[in-house]
Amino acid sequence: MNNSEFHQLADQLMLNIEETLDDFAGNADIDYEIHGGVMTLIFENGSKIIINRQEPLHQIWLATKANGYHFNYCDGIWLCDRSGPPFYRLLSEAASMQAGEGVTFS
Repeated sequence: MNNSEFHQLADQLMLNIEETLDDFAGNADIDYEIHGGVMTLIFENGSKIIINRQEPLHQIWLATKANGYHFNYCDGIWLCDRSGPPFYRLLSEAASMQAGEGVTFS
C-alpha cells in the first residue's frame, strides 16, 4: 500500500465513524473532533476514545479507556495486529462501554 491508498482508506474509516455518530439515535451524547488526522470521541462521562493515523506504518491506532490497539489493512478490513479482531468490532465494544449503551460501528 502506498501513502495515497492509506490516506484514502483512513479517510473512509473516519467518514464512516462520523456518519455513524451523526445518525446515532441512542440516548448517549457522543461528540467528536478531528484535528490533524486524529479523531477524538468524547463521551458524557468525560472519557475519550482516540483514533489516530500512523502514516509511516500505514496503521490506524485506537486508544480506549481500557486498552490500545494497532490495526493493519488486510483483505479489505482493518485488523488488530495483536489479537486479530476487526477495528469496528473493538470500537463498538469500547464505545458501548464508555457510552453506557449499545453503539455499533460498521
